[in-house]
Amino acid sequence: MMRKLEYVLIALFILLPLIAEAQSLHFDRQHVSEETYESASAFDVNNNGIVDIVSGAYWYEGPDFTVKHKITEWDRVGDYWDNFSDFPMDVNGNGYMDLVVGGWFNETLSWLENPEGRTDVEWTLHEIAHVGNIERNVFGDINGDGFMEVLPVTNPVHVFRLVRDENGKGTGEWEQHTISKGTGGHGLGLGDINGNGRTDIILSGGWIEAPEDPFDVEAWVWHPDWNIPMASVPMLVHDVNGDGRNDLIVGNAHDYGLWWFEQGQDDEGTRTWTRHVICDERSQYHDVQLADIDNDGKLELLTGKRYRAHSGNDPGADDPLGIYYFKINKGNFERFTLDFGPADSHSGAGIYFWVTDITQNGWKDVVAPGKEGLHAFFNRGPQEASVEEN
Repeated sequence: MMRKLEYVLIALFILLPLIAEAQSLHFDRQHVSEETYESASAFDVNNNGIVDIVSGAYWYEGPDFTVKHKITEWDRVGDYWDNFSDFPMDVNGNGYMDLVVGGWFNETLSWLENPEGRTDVEWTLHEIAHVGNIERNVFGDINGDGFMEVLPVTNPVHVFRLVRDENGKGTGEWEQHTISKGTGGHGLGLGDINGNGRTDIILSGGWIEAPEDPFDVEAWVWHPDWNIPMASVPMLVHDVNGDGRNDLIVGNAHDYGLWWFEQGQDDEGTRTWTRHVICDERSQYHDVQLADIDNDGKLELLTGKRYRAHSGNDPGADDPLGIYYFKINKGNFERFTLDFGPADSHSGAGIYFWVTDITQNGWKDVVAPGKEGLHAFFNRGPQEASVEEN
């Protein structure tokens, strides 16, 4: 009898960590607003130590997000609001986070100046540059100085660098660097393709190899290695299978499909890309992100359906909405569902969703904007796998 008990205890010792690892996370869902803006972020707007939510024309006071304040007025074209990114950045160096924004119809990259957390005035809009239709903005540190550059998804590729003073504070001024190599279009990402430690630019038709000085715009080298029409924004660079080569993770922004492209090498030493299906039963994976959502020390893939991406004219437009995270498992992707259902009661991911620890409980949460309204999903860790509405 004792020996059987020992066997049971040994089995539990082996299996319990595996069971815990496979257990889904529990998220509490809050329907923050009926507003139908498609971009959102979360940060401390008024420097009171509490994370707030920003989406489109409003910011919502944490921790309850029931009080909202007007930021600005955005133009509306059909069922679109002309605001496709809400990225927090202290542009003028005064210690308050501003917003870097851009839109498709106004064709302008701009920033909104935070009035130092005041709620009795709207934010001042400053034009950075007129660059053409902006699908949305992508942000990344392309020169390794610890500060983000801004890349609006346009053709050609523009890189905007915030001018900073000797203390690293923003001055409100911008440098524009235009890279004529390659072809822009629907899809853009940043990452090290060839393993030389530099940040390359990823486009739907291939990648542009970064030179030693990324602001030497003539030194970039174009590699037309693939053709992925209507690629997600961003396109992700990540070593999926752990072989030491960075691969691609790309969603189909306006049709069915979510894939990873395995980087390899043929007998002649030429770089190859093999497509693997992650999910082919969901449509409109417009925004994809990597984050450690379950605190296991590994990155997960987070994404979801964008509702009415082309005003309801995309394949699968009438399918249920959903938000998911995928365990990557060296290419054996496993999907977990945060939300799934019709647009009148559930959420997709919009064009620009946000992942951060809003509640400061040590678990990353998800802010999901979209034409179906603004939702927040608060991560409570590995509890009973369900979603509750607040």
